[in-house]
Amino acid sequence: MNRRAALAGVAASTLLGLSPRKAVAQAPPTGGPFLLGLNTATIRGQKLGIVEIIDLVAKAGYGGLEPWLDEINRYRDGGGSLEDLGKRLRDAGLSVESAIDFFEWGVDDPERRRKGLEAAKRSMDTLQKIGAKRVAAPAAGATDVVVELPRLAERYRTLLELGDQFGIVPEVEVWGFSKTLGNLAEASYVAIAAGHPRACVLPDVYHLHRGGSSFEGLNLLGPAAIPVLHLNDYPAVADPTTLNDSDRVYPGDGVAPIRRILESLASRGFQVMLSLEVFNKAYWEQDPAVVAATGVRKMQALIEGISAPARVGS
Repeated sequence: MNRRAALAGVAASTLLGLSPRKAVAQAPPTGGPFLLGLNTATIRGQKLGIVEIIDLVAKAGYGGLEPWLDEINRYRDGGGSLEDLGKRLRDAGLSVESAIDFFEWGVDDPERRRKGLEAAKRSMDTLQKIGAKRVAAPAAGATDVVVELPRLAERYRTLLELGDQFGIVPEVEVWGFSKTLGNLAEASYVAIAAGHPRACVLPDVYHLHRGGSSFEGLNLLGPAAIPVLHLNDYPAVADPTTLNDSDRVYPGDGVAPIRRILESLASRGFQVMLSLEVFNKAYWEQDPAVVAATGVRKMQALIEGISAPARVGS
């Protein structure tokens, strides 16, 4: 067995839940199975600065934040200190479990991929300075073409090794509309085949439905596989492919089996940041403090009574 195959076996065991100690080590800092977080897309239409967002999110009662890189870059380019921003986050009690960016790490064109990795390097350097842990890695630039999965796994490993230099873990993100990484099976394959101990996936309730992934597929993954879950809901439609980003609603306001998903994750020892991510234009017209507070209330109602299984010897 060569080194790559051996590493792939380690990654597969971890993703499938065969190494619980490593899985717990990657968990978000929460006593229960879930940490409530806000993806800033939820209030993106209000065009707040990152400092305003931090204050608002902390007051709403979240413990986590998933910012977009352009928000952080605007703060830095306006003369703000990234180290000061990191301190502000810590003082507010907010953990940056993940962040959002769109560098082209998986495309077939070598020059575009090289530029994509350079962009990823800049993003990871920025995220390291504010104390972030992970960054989303969707198939940016390859949504209209099919990239072969073994080739994509090699490229994801390269991205992971780049992240090792900064202490930032890229997460293979599922985009349900994409021809590449459009479903959970493809994302899981790439994460496992990359053969890296920190490989993981970033699912999204809406995108799983949009791309035709069965939620039962989540039951095949172990705790290390999903450190962050984009939480949202969607209306009942005959054809899921007709849904778009703006159709997302608060969790519990649609037809997704969210409670069942969360109970399953908790019962199998997952510790996950539930990151509220909706692009609902109606919400963007509202007071962002109201939107953030509503999101907390909706998520708390869904996780009420769900607890992690007792550990042997505890």
